[in-house]
Amino acid sequence: MTARPTGDQLAEMLAALANPLRMLIVARLARGRDYVSHLAREIGVSRPLLHMHLQKLEAAGLIVGSLELSEDGKAMKYFEVADFDLHLSPSALAEAAQTLTTVDPAKGPAPKERS
Repeated sequence: MTARPTGDQLAEMLAALANPLRMLIVARLARGRDYVSHLAREIGVSRPLLHMHLQKLEAAGLIVGSLELSEDGKAMKYFEVADFDLHLSPSALAEAAQTLTTVDPAKGPAPKERS
């Protein structure tokens, strides 16, 4: 994602990066793509926990996953950092805020969207 994110996209990206483990995952993947089992061993977390964090990062558009077959026929899920570039400034946040469709996803749509 090289274009400026919308308010909703920016909120999702910042929420994903607010977790220190997810920041560590992105930092590790910035060095090169890796598969889930190896990445879990390197970071020192279980595969199910890592998978949960990878899903959140992928949903936010920060990483990309692809399924590949190894030489012995095993399916392996590889992840790599997506093309994103975030620059936060008061004006960038104000611009993104203009495009927000929800103030808090847990509370539902913003007042202007309610029917």
